[in-house]
Parts: sequence; C-alpha cells; structure tokens
Amino acid sequence: MEESVVFQWSVFRSLLAILQWWGFNVTVIIMNKWIFQKLDFKFPLTVSCVHFICSSIGAYVVIKVLKIKPLIVVEPEDRWRRIFPMSFVFCINIVLGNVSLRFIPVSFMQTIKSFTPATTVVLQWLVWRKYFDWRIWASLVPIVGGILLTSVTELSFNMFGFCAALFGCLATSTKTILAESLLHGYKFDSIPIFTTSHTSSEKDLEHGNCTVMVFDLNDLINTVYYMAPFATMILGLPAILVEGSGVINWFYTHEDVWSALIIILCSGLLAFCLNFSIFYVIHSTTAVTFNVAGNLKVAFAVLVSWMIFRNPISVMNSVGCAITLVGCTFYGYVRHLLSQQPPPPGTPRTPRTPRSRMELLPLVNDKLDDKV
Repeated sequence: MEESVVFQWSVFRSLLAILQWWGFNVTVIIMNKWIFQKLDFKFPLTVSCVHFICSSIGAYVVIKVLKIKPLIVVEPEDRWRRIFPMSFVFCINIVLGNVSLRFIPVSFMQTIKSFTPATTVVLQWLVWRKYFDWRIWASLVPIVGGILLTSVTELSFNMFGFCAALFGCLATSTKTILAESLLHGYKFDSIPIFTTSHTSSEKDLEHGNCTVMVFDLNDLINTVYYMAPFATMILGLPAILVEGSGVINWFYTHEDVWSALIIILCSGLLAFCLNFSIFYVIHSTTAVTFNVAGNLKVAFAVLVSWMIFRNPISVMNSVGCAITLVGCTFYGYVRHLLSQQPPPPGTPRTPRTPRSRMELLPLVNDKLDDKV
C-alpha cells in the first residue's frame, strides 16, 4: 500500500513538473510572438535585452537580497576567460531565436529548432573528429528529412527568419561544444543551461569521464547571475544603435503603451522563471520521460500558437513536423540506449578512446530551453 502511494505521488509529481514546464515555455514563446505581431513591437534585440535585464535583476535578488542560495565566487579572470565567451555565443543564440520568431510562425520556428541534434553531431564530428555510433547517425535521418519537408511546404516561409532559426541551431551547438571546452573540470561543470544532457540519477555519472554533468540549483542561479549581465552588456549597444530610433517612434505612435510595456516586462519575468521550471522537470522525471515530454511540448506549442495566431499550415507541413518530432524522440531513445551500455571491453586507452559509452554521445539535448 505504501509503495503504491509513493508510486502515485511520483507519477503526479512528474506530470505536474511537465505541465508547469510546458506552461512556462509555451507562454514565453507565445508572448514573444504576440509582442512582435500583435503589439507591433518589431524589435527582437530590445526584447532579448529586456529578458537579460530581468534575469540579471532576478538572480541578484535571489542571491544577494533574499539569500535563498549562496553565491559561487568566480575570479574576475575566469569570468572573462570562461563565462564571457559562453555569454557571447548564448546571446547570439537567444537573439537569433527572437529574430526568427519575428519573421516566421511559431510552428515553423519550433520545428527548425529540432535540427539542433544534427548540427551538434556534425560539428563535433568535423571539429573534434568525435566518433558516434551508427545508430546516432541513423536517428538523424528522419529529423533532417522532416525539416526539409516542413521547409519546402511552409506556407508562411521567410528566408531571413529561416536562416536566423538555422543559424540559431548552429549557435546552440557551438555553445554546447564551447561549454565542454571552457567549463569542463571547473566549478561550473554542473551548469544546466550549458550542459545539454540529462540523467535520472547522479550515480550514473562519472565526473570527469563523462559528458553528462550534475544538475544543481545553486549552479543554475549562479549561471544566470554571471551570464545575464554579460549578455546585457554585449547586446545593449547594438540594440540601441539598430533599434533605438524605432523603439522611440513606437512609444509615440502605439495606442496603449503602458499595457504593452507590462506584457513585454512580464515576458522577461517569465523567461527568468523558466530556468527554475526546467530545473524542476529535470529532477522530477526520468531521461526517457523528459525526452518524450520535450517533443510533445513542441507539438503543444505548435497547436497553441496555431489556435491563437491562425497561421496557415498545410497537410504536408504537418506531416513534416510530425516526422521531425518522431525523429527527435528516436534520437533521444538511441542516446538513452547507448548510455546504458558498458564501455567496449579490451579497447586500448588513447586520448581519443572513449572512456565510457556516454562519450560516444553528442553533447546535446535540444529539450533544454535556451533561456536566461
């Protein structure tokens, strides 16, 4: 009886975690699209900057004012040498995501983002000459095929938005690879926003010998604390130079400025809260559940965005999106399957020899949202 109650509570907790994750994630996406399309605030750099400012203030309040979590002290030299490059790539990634959302529908943007596993595998193969199991390559075929079909049949296709989304995938992959190079073996080894792998228990990890890293709330808050101000500093001047005059003109011409500003600020606040939402769902679900829930989240975001914005979606476009999501689910299943296998026996150890099956896996799990 006791075991049954514990199991039911575990299922309920997992379901609750998934639903709140979906809620925060989809709400942020829809609000951003609403800002660009309905409020006619067509300034993705400024919106990204608002998100970074809200996250900077939020992390400062949590650590310095409320003292909910302790500050992890990072030396100034390491801030510039390790965290600043990550912040730069991360900033580009977020900006490209918002730029794509400005020009293409949510459904198309979300489908293109599913291309991230393929770009990461190819980049690691080209740059690091990293070996991947043939099943990893096979799992990428439906993802690439689905993306191609979706792109060809997209009724609201915009080349600029498409390229922004595609380069956003490359930025995400670059960020992941840089994180492994810059942060491996350092006190930020367990940054959830940097690492993009998932595990259901910490004892599955072999610290230093495995590309999967431990998830810890202290590191998550400290990640935001250190990265968001850098991102604001990087993006602030370009936002003013590129969009400053347009924002000022929008202030004078928009009918209801104050209600629009409240919506924009709320999107920044929810983007900050999304970080904690991600942490909760990671700790409340297994790896397989997390993978499936992530793909269903994309489908849920597509459905909600269509209900609100009514962007035209053809049958073949829907089929392409479905194929992509099935491919992502299969990709996640293959990664999980390989992670459970022991390392190949009797293999001579060299610097290029994988020390465990997990090292044969890409450093990416596209279900983790790029939000600070």
